Amino acid sequence: MESEEAPDGPAVRRGFICASFNQDTTSLSVGTKTGYRLFSVTAVDKLDCIHEGGKEDTLPHLFECPDVYIVERLFSSSLVVVVSLSMPRRMNVYHFKKGTEICNYSYSNNILSVRLNRQRLVVCLEESIYIHNIKDMKLLKTLLNTPTNPSGLCALSVNHSNSFLAYPGSATIGEITVYDANNLTTLTLIQAHDSPLAALTFNSSGTKLASASEKGTVIRVFSVPEGQKLFEFRRGMKRYVSISSLSFSADAQFLCASSNTETVHIFKLEQHSPSQEEESPTWSAYVGKMFTAASTYLPAQVSDMMHQDRAFATVRLNMFGLKNICALATIQKLPRLLVASSDGFLYIYNVDPQDGGECVLVQKHRLFDSSEEQVEESEEEKQEDVPPQPASQSYAATVALPSTPPSSTTLMGYSEDGGAQKGELIPEHEFAEGPVCLDDENEFPPVGN
Repeated sequence: MESEEAPDGPAVRRGFICASFNQDTTSLSVGTKTGYRLFSVTAVDKLDCIHEGGKEDTLPHLFECPDVYIVERLFSSSLVVVVSLSMPRRMNVYHFKKGTEICNYSYSNNILSVRLNRQRLVVCLEESIYIHNIKDMKLLKTLLNTPTNPSGLCALSVNHSNSFLAYPGSATIGEITVYDANNLTTLTLIQAHDSPLAALTFNSSGTKLASASEKGTVIRVFSVPEGQKLFEFRRGMKRYVSISSLSFSADAQFLCASSNTETVHIFKLEQHSPSQEEESPTWSAYVGKMFTAASTYLPAQVSDMMHQDRAFATVRLNMFGLKNICALATIQKLPRLLVASSDGFLYIYNVDPQDGGECVLVQKHRLFDSSEEQVEESEEEKQEDVPPQPASQSYAATVALPSTPPSSTTLMGYSEDGGAQKGELIPEHEFAEGPVCLDDENEFPPVGN
């Protein structure tokens, strides 16, 4: 889950640091004080722990990574990317089923977020972004001097043909840079918000991009790559909030948003047909027409507010101020809302796709054993260079083991073209040796256009 800082209270007792859903919301990855855990979320009544990393018997002599604050799994494969607070500049790529390391890369600064799809692996630092080819882990492009991005905010489309990357184009306003990670070119700049960005996400096909600013009151959806505004939703008016995650449903008909408040909002992406309004001469339709007509004479801010849609469905959480991430998924043929919270639980809600309204809690799963004791205060102390926890809904990482031994790669001071800067020595093994063999690719869901 994308989070700003290590949580306090119950989350610390259970060792909860971060969490993220994989690309098709069939798996939940959780970073802990002792390693990480991978869960299957394909059933409502059962939460299976697929793998627990960080123990000597899982990755002997390779994995000594306590305090995992980034863990990303790629679809249902065995590739997992891990970054720990003990080594915040190093990215470790593992084949967790074989218990082996594929490769590791070190960077010039703390890693703030990692995003993956079947084509690319993207590593985001505060002022630079590295784009790797996931098949062999080669560095394809380095975007240097990007606007200051202290939370590592970025989004990568999971679609293999629309491998689009979105990241802040400004540190002071809500400008979005949309980058083609396949062809390594900038596509467009979107002026999305007046305030700096707080959340970004693509739909599964990479044709829509949702965004929210630090104010957290308005959520906008844009077409990709054109950058045209398609929808505008109002989350609230009375207070500014911190949006922690945005997530589309698989069919892009719904968009959910969670924040540091007790409410999760679900918006419905539907265009209101003028012809339908004319065919139903109801009082509400009449009033709606009057508001629409009046809005043309009002100031732009007031007019925009009148055209913004409210939430189609909501969830009232029994918590306030805790970091969480949300996702929309179809589980056992029914639409569900999943909320992974730093209180150490996964909440599953039923969603009524026709009438919306208040969603009903159907299951609550504990992510940690109740026997896990509270960590010592000394273990909670962080070094000065520890990075802030990533903020956003995460896309997961996973590929398989090559036949060659794992390689250790250092990426220090690469230029825009991938070469060394200022005469620095390029490491002997610059990239992973040989292609990354996707020997468990049959575990992937079918790839559509």
